[in-house]
Amino acid sequence: MQTVRRPVGALLLALAMAAPGVAQAQRPNGRLEAGAQVVVAKPGEFDGRDTGAGGRLAWRPSGLFGFEAEVTVFPKAYPEGRAFSRRRVEGLFGLTAGPTLGRLRPFGRVRTGFMRIGEAPGRGFPCIRIYPEPLACALASGDTVTAVDLGGGVEVSTSSRVFVRADIGDRLVRFHGPVLTRGRIRQDEAFFSHDFRLSLGAGIRF
Repeated sequence: MQTVRRPVGALLLALAMAAPGVAQAQRPNGRLEAGAQVVVAKPGEFDGRDTGAGGRLAWRPSGLFGFEAEVTVFPKAYPEGRAFSRRRVEGLFGLTAGPTLGRLRPFGRVRTGFMRIGEAPGRGFPCIRIYPEPLACALASGDTVTAVDLGGGVEVSTSSRVFVRADIGDRLVRFHGPVLTRGRIRQDEAFFSHDFRLSLGAGIRF
């Protein structure tokens, strides 16, 4: 995931150096936003994509900074075939920073929150009896873990109040040890998994 984190870091640095006076002179109409999005994630520890949908609320106190809260539900059993989770719920809360340049607002974002991993569907998830157990086995009974989202994106205003938005980033999910991770690597302490995350959505300003 280094290829994701490097451009994300560069984007955050560039936005932090943007002239606040330029951004403040181009404030959007309205400081409250509500939106919906579709999210596609590629967990680093497992095979297959995870697709969900959710909603987002945001407050823009200035043209440069915004605060937002987002909840996404991934409703299908994951992964396909031999699922250890019937559904996932992701909640993220944090900061966006970026100037408004006409109809465009490029931004970087830093958010933290949680990932609620539902238990395995049906009759449970069969596991081999070894110690430490594989990560999928540890999650099959359900868990709530910390999530951190680093990334950026762009908003495009289609009118004075309506916009579309695209985000890309690195979702870090903190799992508990001891477990065996992908590749049968033993992790005795808590560790972070890097997940590729893409979202597309639209919203309205008030």
